[in-house]
Amino acid sequence: MMKRLFSYFFQGLIYLAPLGITLFVLYKAFVFLDDLLNPIVMKYIDINFPGLSIIVVFLLVALLGFLGRTIIANPIKRIMNHIINRLPLVKVIYTSIRDLLTAFVGKEKKFNQPVLVKVNTISELEKLGFITQKDISKLGVTGNKVAVYFPHSYNFSGELFIVPEENVKLINAPSADVMKFIVSGGVAYDDNLNN
Repeated sequence: MMKRLFSYFFQGLIYLAPLGITLFVLYKAFVFLDDLLNPIVMKYIDINFPGLSIIVVFLLVALLGFLGRTIIANPIKRIMNHIINRLPLVKVIYTSIRDLLTAFVGKEKKFNQPVLVKVNTISELEKLGFITQKDISKLGVTGNKVAVYFPHSYNFSGELFIVPEENVKLINAPSADVMKFIVSGGVAYDDNLNN
């Protein structure tokens, strides 16, 4: 009887712990940001409302994003690109980070074609990844090869492999679900994943 009761307890813990920890982390982050931003916002707004500073900062950043996209973006982009193009090392770092971020969250998301790649024909080893370029002939690579990015689990990094196209199998699943599956080390499995 006690063994079964403990079993139910731990099962309930498995259900509640992720939710409780997530809510706790969000609450702590909210309080931390509110405490950090309150002195700055209170100089201009004389209302003491929990979370007001976060809302104000969010709206200001969104306004800046709107202005940047509609009015300011093109002239500033031209000036920034001109300056960055004159600094070779800065250019490599800046463009790499910009391209990586836009690949995940920009308008032109690059990780939208999940694939299963046979990386070892002897042991039948396969890896999940995303096709990033189908035509890599500009690099001097010949044959039917594609560029496939393999994210690492529990890490914000990955590797790029050039693989024969016949070793690549498209996966019929949402890219976000496949990315979540890879990054979680296969733990976050969604029933929508199928190939």
